[in-house]
Amino acid sequence: MGDYTVHIVDDEEAVRQSLAFMLTMAGFTVRVHASATDFLTAAPSIRKGCLITDLRMPDLNGVELLRQLRSIGAALPAIVVTGHGDVPMAVDAMKAGALDFIEKPFEEEVLIEAIHRAAAELERTVDGQDVAAIRSRLEQLTEREREVLQAVVAGHANKTIAYDLDISPRTVEVHRANVMAKMEARSLPELVRMAMAAGGFAAR
Repeated sequence: MGDYTVHIVDDEEAVRQSLAFMLTMAGFTVRVHASATDFLTAAPSIRKGCLITDLRMPDLNGVELLRQLRSIGAALPAIVVTGHGDVPMAVDAMKAGALDFIEKPFEEEVLIEAIHRAAAELERTVDGQDVAAIRSRLEQLTEREREVLQAVVAGHANKTIAYDLDISPRTVEVHRANVMAKMEARSLPELVRMAMAAGGFAAR
């Protein structure tokens, strides 16, 4: 259903498996993660996905997970699930970027509707930013900055980029810094996702 993956983060295996089964039966592509830490490791490489996370977990709670995802530039449309009806934590989750907050027990349709809203958000934005705005920033780059960005997205190291463009590694660093500033990217993974979302760039 769509070309995105639903990532489930919950420390209780029974919950993970039942959610995964329900959503797979509903036609979604699903991946499960046993902890917030596990998911954080995988997050930078996720291209198109939405997140369902439990609010209370032993390693990192759902709010802390969302904050860390934003700090590494890997924010995804997120749905936070809790069995505790904790309103202050719900507010914190929304401030940290959660799209929806669902209390257990919930109807299957409620969760599926929330996933569809998350998918619509994916189509509209990348890391909460309009794709049109990202393309506008790309147009502000000089031709050399675009060449450096293309090489960075392809996964090339500074020395390789310097050799290919016949410039010094220090000059590459300056161009990279300028690209990060002009694109308003907080991290390399975020920059890569922006470039790919805008089209015309492909990761290696």
